[in-house]
Amino acid sequence: MAQHPCFSRLVEKSRDQSNDPLPTPAPHIPLPLLITGITGVAGYNALAWFQSRFGDQVWGLLPPGTLDFNAPNTIMCSAESYPELHALFEKIHFASILDCAGNCALKACQLDPKIAWSLNVEIISNLAKISKRYSARLVHFSVDMVYGGRPGGNYREEEPPCPVNVYGQTMAEGEKVVAEEDPFAVTLRISMPMGPSFNGHAGAIDWIASRFRKGRYATLYYDEVRTPTYTDCLSRVAHAFLSNEYHGLLNAGGVRPVSLYEMAQIINRAGGFSSELLFGLMKEESCPVPPRVSNCTLDSSRIAQVLGYEPFVPWPREESLVPDDRTWHARRLPGELGSVAEMYRRLT
Repeated sequence: MAQHPCFSRLVEKSRDQSNDPLPTPAPHIPLPLLITGITGVAGYNALAWFQSRFGDQVWGLLPPGTLDFNAPNTIMCSAESYPELHALFEKIHFASILDCAGNCALKACQLDPKIAWSLNVEIISNLAKISKRYSARLVHFSVDMVYGGRPGGNYREEEPPCPVNVYGQTMAEGEKVVAEEDPFAVTLRISMPMGPSFNGHAGAIDWIASRFRKGRYATLYYDEVRTPTYTDCLSRVAHAFLSNEYHGLLNAGGVRPVSLYEMAQIINRAGGFSSELLFGLMKEESCPVPPRVSNCTLDSSRIAQVLGYEPFVPWPREESLVPDDRTWHARRLPGELGSVAEMYRRLT
């Protein structure tokens, strides 16, 4: 069975623009660039994207004690400590910051709000203070789960947050902190970044696929609906905003609503896994801790207006990979095998 993509292959993939359907952003960004949250899917893939273009002018920030991280040019520093960040900026005069940090473990956040606050609010507070002090360009990733969901979803930027769990509450507080501490920064509300993770079992694709690969069952929600994006699209968007002067808050979700159950169907079929390993349920059937969102899809039409082009392709790109009912993943065509390699090629 094919191996999980390593960082060097992600860098090579990021260099390949031959099949890029989107306009290439302006190449110049303020350098050197610091990327936080690189143990998460968005940050890990962004690190590969920017290092493929700007090499050792791009640094990744790792939490102290991180083991077996397979990317170059990383620094261990506790971003919860303003003095440590200040010392780092005195040593390396970063001209821009892409903040992808945050703890998205819903249950852990719900059971320990203090830790959630530290990782989702204090870190961005420190980064915003630092960016303002050093006149560094700050692009901050927030999340669609600042909303709790409603029939039809389709939230716009001007609608006030209405989170249903601690994770969403702390991410909403992080948005406020950025606006207060660095009014020249931009906050981008992202949804589900679809790409490989550094450890092979984080993020939607790797977590679901890791269960299927081991022959374990996966149970996902029919009624939790998101607007996922390919990580390369998300990195291009970050590139565009690092190189422009826009400030404020924008939605940066994808253009195709997809439920968590449908995501698992797509991964199951593209990866050639047994269809019998996938189960679905409604969120009211699940454990009440942590509270789940429902349809928190984002209306991201404004970001296309700001950039002058639509920055996101649908996830998945191929219409043939869009489920049409709850048994779609089990209806394989003659000779259709699927594989892990095909899954990564088509879905990341």
